[in-house]
Amino acid sequence: MRQIQREELEPLATGAWILGTGGGGSPYLSYLNMRKLYADGTRVNLMDPAELADDALVAVVSNMGAPLVGQERLSDPAFAAKPVRMMEDYLDRRFSAVMSVEIGGGNAFQPLLVAAMTGLPVVDADAMGRAYPEAQMTSFAIAELPMFPLALADIRDNEIIVTRAASWKWMERISRKVCTEIGSIAATCKAPRTGAEVKAFGILHTTTQAIALGREVRRARQAHEDPVAATLVAARGKSLFRGKVADVQRRATEGFLRGNARIDGIDDDRGAGFQVAFQNEYAIGWRDGRVVVTTPDLICVLDSVSGEAIGTESLRYGQRVSVIALPAPAILRTPKGLEHVGPRAFGHDTDYVSVFDNASAMETWP
Repeated sequence: MRQIQREELEPLATGAWILGTGGGGSPYLSYLNMRKLYADGTRVNLMDPAELADDALVAVVSNMGAPLVGQERLSDPAFAAKPVRMMEDYLDRRFSAVMSVEIGGGNAFQPLLVAAMTGLPVVDADAMGRAYPEAQMTSFAIAELPMFPLALADIRDNEIIVTRAASWKWMERISRKVCTEIGSIAATCKAPRTGAEVKAFGILHTTTQAIALGREVRRARQAHEDPVAATLVAARGKSLFRGKVADVQRRATEGFLRGNARIDGIDDDRGAGFQVAFQNEYAIGWRDGRVVVTTPDLICVLDSVSGEAIGTESLRYGQRVSVIALPAPAILRTPKGLEHVGPRAFGHDTDYVSVFDNASAMETWP
């Protein structure tokens, strides 16, 4: 266990925003919260998953809803901790640590906000290795771990605990409907996990990875190097397209931000076109009408100059962008993983298309 240093907060925000693949909510407001808490003397500890006792109880937290709504509602550490306390009261048991359901976007900071309020350590792990929009799109769901109970709260003093659900998809449907009713944004504490479950089925050391990625991007900027190229090297990614955003269509519906963007090529991609569809996160990309990349590969849209990630709620006409792909965690690329997070899970009638050689990953988990 080690203390997260103040100077690591900004790199965490940068790296997590890239790993968010357009979703997870912008980490900026949560980063500002943590910077203020650190200025006031609060500190948060980061725990290696290997240090968890097998019977330890871990809170899995998130901020749930549409990223567009998240831009309009300021993050609040007390609000983030509320469902954790609800879950402890329901279970009549205290948590030993807290972790995020996803390392991507603002949810990378959700366990830090909870830790600042509770004193719990943050486990260096998540259940996605990126961001995904739905409850069944996690390594815990792929491993068929229990999906209940779930605690959910809003800022209006509404508190809901889902004590049982028939399946992961039913838990998603029920909790999403509640989230939509209370304004498409909510703080949640997912089904508690044991230390043994986190170590066996979590995506490990992702907070450290996000910090390292953010540091490399910031180093490249300071050295006047290409931050997009630095991201590709640091995260073993591949460049897909460079261009200018020509059109964006999106709508907030059923608790998600859905839509697509069209990008006209520039430089080496001049004369070509790229289109990307999203459901909170970027899910599939076409070059000149042909599918060239799909989830679970991480499809990231970055500002071509700064290397900063651009969320699906922040895409604007005229932005100069670079579309890149990063490799997904092995569990997401297994046949069972693809049932949960492949392109068909997002309603796209196509097989998994990757720019990486995933044959070995398909054989290594579990």
